[in-house]
Amino acid sequence: MKSICVEASGLLTTVQDLGRYGFGPIGVSPAGAADSISLRLGNRLVGNSENTAALEMTLLGGSFHFPQGAIAAFAGSDFGASLDMEEVAADESFEIRAGQTLRLGQTRSGARCYLCVQGGIAVPSFLGSSSTHMLSHLGGFDGRPLQKGDVLGIGDSTAPFCKRKLAPQVREYLSARNVLRVTPGPQAEWFSEQSSRAFYSGSYRVTEQSNRMGLRLEGARLSQEAAKPMITEGVSLGAIQIPPNGSPIILFVDQQTTGGYPKIANVISADLHRVGQLRPRDEIRFEQITFASARAMLIEQEKLLASSEAIVE
Repeated sequence: MKSICVEASGLLTTVQDLGRYGFGPIGVSPAGAADSISLRLGNRLVGNSENTAALEMTLLGGSFHFPQGAIAAFAGSDFGASLDMEEVAADESFEIRAGQTLRLGQTRSGARCYLCVQGGIAVPSFLGSSSTHMLSHLGGFDGRPLQKGDVLGIGDSTAPFCKRKLAPQVREYLSARNVLRVTPGPQAEWFSEQSSRAFYSGSYRVTEQSNRMGLRLEGARLSQEAAKPMITEGVSLGAIQIPPNGSPIILFVDQQTTGGYPKIANVISADLHRVGQLRPRDEIRFEQITFASARAMLIEQEKLLASSEAIVE
């Protein structure tokens, strides 16, 4: 089996696939790639199925030695990757010869980069997924971020190298945008008209306290029309809850599965990958749309990604 030797782990590098869904009722959050669109496309670039496990790096990449070589691709943010000191382009497949070392620096754009290798990262499956859930120390590589000296296996694959790259229209679709589209949350009507107006008209900054569990925002503080008792209930991915201090939190892939704070809105499915690329100090705004529009946008997105023209050979 081919392998990857970790020479430097970067700031936060974990094994992720598309996550484990359906276990919320027993308290297991999905985990998975913070930017699932980039993971899916990166896997397609190397000929994998979209759900194949890859390495997710956050803000600062690592250094990886390939004793037997590999076929690989980067997707997501630009981390200034180089292969034996020669720059490697993002969003296209490339060959790694036996004995070469891949190095990544700090991000030049968004928050996360995905290193996909043909055959995928070979780790045991937990509840049907290879994703790392750090809080429970389950899944991925020993349930934790990678460390210097770790050796990961690469799944078997005999497919020949094929040069592939993302089509320009897909690159354009994935380009950075500071507006997140949302639908009303289940407690949207609990908030005063002034708070609702402030939420949608102002901007918020992502704080340094943000992580894969949730993105904490600073900006206009929101208050309820009248304080109401609330029974803890299930929460969805992308829910924007308002704790007592009035500062919104976007619940994300490692979220708790229940919560007792009111939720003013929910990021639409088609924009969740954009949440995964937000960095501390990034500024965002929210735009309310209808449920019908949210569904139509997701269908449009999936048609683009599934198109045979999304990947150019």
